[in-house]
Amino acid sequence: MEPTDVVIVLTTMPAEADIVAFSRTLVEERLAACVSSSGEMRSVYRWEDNVTEDVERQVIIKTTVGRIEELRARMTSLHPYQVPEFIVLPSIDGSEDYFDWVRQAVLP
Repeated sequence: MEPTDVVIVLTTMPAEADIVAFSRTLVEERLAACVSSSGEMRSVYRWEDNVTEDVERQVIIKTTVGRIEELRARMTSLHPYQVPEFIVLPSIDGSEDYFDWVRQAVLP
């Protein structure tokens, strides 16, 4: 199977962040077809050579390969973290109807 042009982008945000406003902006600007967020989770990580922990939420963004760079730039300007997580996962199979919807939703 070959990857499609539809991708999933992962990021995390502080639990207290306005994730709805962040998500709406990305969808309204057609950088994402859909943005979903999880409930609170605890993250343990190394930052500035210290092990720390915070309560965060996972944010899942559905978009296309062609929108990645614009999405990355916009996320960097909106995101509260100095170094936001930005991980792009390919999709190798799925519903063509869903993929078509994603493609249409992010057309500039």
